[in-house]
Amino acid sequence: MSNNRRSPFLPVIIAVIVVLVVAIIWWFKPNDNSKLSSQAVSTVLDSQASAKSTDEASSDSGMSKKSKQSTIKFTTGLESLPRSLQGTDVDGEIIIDENKQLVVTEGLRRLFDYFLSALGEEEEATVYARVESYIRSHTPEPAASQALAIFDQYVAYLKAIPEIEKKYGTLQLQATQSGELDLNVVTQQKQDVARLRQQRFDKETIIAFFGAEDEYDDYSMEMVRISQNSQLSDAQKEAARQDYISRMPDNATKTNIAQQANLNELMTRTEQMQAKGATPEALYNMRRELVGAPAAARLAQVDQADASFDKRFNQYQAQKQQLLTQSANQSQTQSQTQTQINQIEQQLFSESERKRLTGYAALQQQKTADTN
Repeated sequence: MSNNRRSPFLPVIIAVIVVLVVAIIWWFKPNDNSKLSSQAVSTVLDSQASAKSTDEASSDSGMSKKSKQSTIKFTTGLESLPRSLQGTDVDGEIIIDENKQLVVTEGLRRLFDYFLSALGEEEEATVYARVESYIRSHTPEPAASQALAIFDQYVAYLKAIPEIEKKYGTLQLQATQSGELDLNVVTQQKQDVARLRQQRFDKETIIAFFGAEDEYDDYSMEMVRISQNSQLSDAQKEAARQDYISRMPDNATKTNIAQQANLNELMTRTEQMQAKGATPEALYNMRRELVGAPAAARLAQVDQADASFDKRFNQYQAQKQQLLTQSANQSQTQSQTQTQINQIEQQLFSESERKRLTGYAALQQQKTADTN
């Protein structure tokens, strides 16, 4: 299971946008605020629960009981980490105030997700015992018990989310037969999820855990709404997008979206200028305006490295083809030919570059096929 948290709506939006307008995807999927897969969490938790006894599976206080069932005894929760977490730093945070009361933050959700990402490698009982030990070893009371109570609520929430996703995923599939996303269905789904959150969490936790996520969802929906408005010209759509972003609160979400927009423009303008044979100086000046001088300088270095690799790759391909042709016309064995090809690879490329050769060759073949 990925440690990335995802919104219940953003995957639907992105999937449809890929079908509709590939060029607009960059608008609808801002930054890398990672989001945990609630569907994956539910699948693993439910499969593990079905393997337990009926009494254990039906208990409403199952999470606290499961912690006692763990075969691993923890002190800090970091003992015998599963392979996926080995060598990583614990993500997230536990914040308390001067009265040792828990201050709920988005970082607490990240902490939960960090340990929940091991589900599949570890059973639910072990994960819970690990989280409980970590929190109690790092947090005084009453904040420790408050954090564990929210963890119980969060796991219950993750188990309930997939049923909503399944219901509206089917409706959305039917609604998109015409090729457009039905925002009414998405709105209904958001309302159901909002009600679920209100059942599981207090207002403070909802804002801390899901506030930024909801901002991304609202942004994405508005971008789709603008894109699907056939009464607007392309210029009007772009103006509407910029107007929406300008009216967003000045926070991290808006900053990330603006940066993504700059990146999209950077990529588009770079491709256009390179296709027209722009000089390195012209590319640098354009990039400096969009992303600043340091980034423009780094991108120029990347261009030089790519050009060098491409030149050596073409040389390698020519020599490789020559060896293969000679091998077919002579009595040289396949093993001998491959040894010579390997020697050319070692002469022309570093160890890390050699790992790119197969994928790069496939990419060049695809580009040639697309051109033809």
